[in-house]
Amino acid sequence: MDHEAGLRAVLGTSASLITDPEITLSYSKDQAPFAAHQAAAIVLLAKSTEEVAKAVAYANAHNIPVVPRGAGSGLSGGANATSSSLVISLEKMNKIIELDTTNLIARVEAGVINLDLDKAAEEHGLAYLPDPASRDWSTIGGNAATNAGGMCCVKYGVTSAHVRALTVVMADGQIIQLGSATKKAVTTLDLTRLMIGSEGTLGIITELVVGLAVRPATQQQLSQPFQVLRMRLQQLQHF
Repeated sequence: MDHEAGLRAVLGTSASLITDPEITLSYSKDQAPFAAHQAAAIVLLAKSTEEVAKAVAYANAHNIPVVPRGAGSGLSGGANATSSSLVISLEKMNKIIELDTTNLIARVEAGVINLDLDKAAEEHGLAYLPDPASRDWSTIGGNAATNAGGMCCVKYGVTSAHVRALTVVMADGQIIQLGSATKKAVTTLDLTRLMIGSEGTLGIITELVVGLAVRPATQQQLSQPFQVLRMRLQQLQHF
């Protein structure tokens, strides 16, 4: 069956579908050097939650494996494709929909780059605190899918500590809303935290509400040569 034609019939002729093996190969894996991968059958550069939902529903009806993809910065092979799979890339869904400086939240599409959100928040004296090593090119959706951390997570926590709400496309194409934009929301099961870190196995995160914080003071580093520290330790041993 010609699934490219089938997807175009569902998504419309404006859908960004790629079938060239040389190009789909570039969407076939993340940064895990040990995980097997193959050029995907089709890559969709999704532009909206609705487009993702239609593509997933079609794939579900035709037993096509679906691989969600952010920027491919993961280290676990979670974005690795097979030759029969449909890769749904969220890189084009990169809008900061709202930056609420009163309630200290941002509503973003999954393809927003981590550092871009932090820079946008910085203009208002705010910060988005999760800082994975790949923050200058990893996406917020991918950070949530992997529950990414970073050096600042020791103080501020990993991504799950900053995500308030999610829009998720389920395996049958259903769109659901999880969580709440409010800082405190304790009713019902915490399915938001279940989705975070699930590597796309439970659903595809397409939109997020994340918490912002007043920007911390400028960081400074203090260092001394190793020999000086060694001398200080030796002096302390004599007391």
